[in-house]
Amino acid sequence: MTCVSVEPEVIRVFILAENRLLREALTVLLGKKGNIRVVDARAFSPQMVSQLSEASPDILLSDSSVLGAPDFRLVAEVRAALPGLKVVAIGMEEDRDTLLQAVREGVLGYVLKDASALELASAVRAVAEGRAVCPPSLCMALFEFVAEERPVGLRLGHDLGLTRREQQLIEMIDRGLTNKEIAGQLNLSEQTVKNHVHRMLRKLGASDRLAAADLCRPPRAMA
Repeated sequence: MTCVSVEPEVIRVFILAENRLLREALTVLLGKKGNIRVVDARAFSPQMVSQLSEASPDILLSDSSVLGAPDFRLVAEVRAALPGLKVVAIGMEEDRDTLLQAVREGVLGYVLKDASALELASAVRAVAEGRAVCPPSLCMALFEFVAEERPVGLRLGHDLGLTRREQQLIEMIDRGLTNKEIAGQLNLSEQTVKNHVHRMLRKLGASDRLAAADLCRPPRAMA
């Protein structure tokens, strides 16, 4: 019986990094990893989306400075223009808030700055195969985030669709705490608290923090 070997499908990678040496080093390293092929490697430019479209990669491999961390503004733009493109962020800090923001914006691979070439290649293959990549040290942050964000019924009057974390923030705002004080009590960054408050105001249609707290107070009983 003759065994027919099946060659793994080639994974096309576009490298986006400001540092030329980094681009060249990654091109060489990934070129030695079997079925990974670097189709282009560039610094950011206003023509980046058209360059990506022309190269037709499976994976966009980019460092945090180009992606626009901590808000990852570039990811949304790229995904809107090229919906099938998968983004892997490299050289990342081991930071909970940065990871969560990256995931919110559509990053599928989060590779720390001390990762080896083997780990990077494994991350590229995993994302290309439809899996997400997260450092083991930050996995707990994802589980905690899902638990916090799960919508539940409000304890504060009628249900306005706020998440558990947003309810917690409303209660603290109603007590007069500032974003900085809330961040300290919840062990979050002040920017993370601001992001939560912004989404909450938009969800409630409230103009400011105090208006949001007013909306969530239980209705007073009629005399």
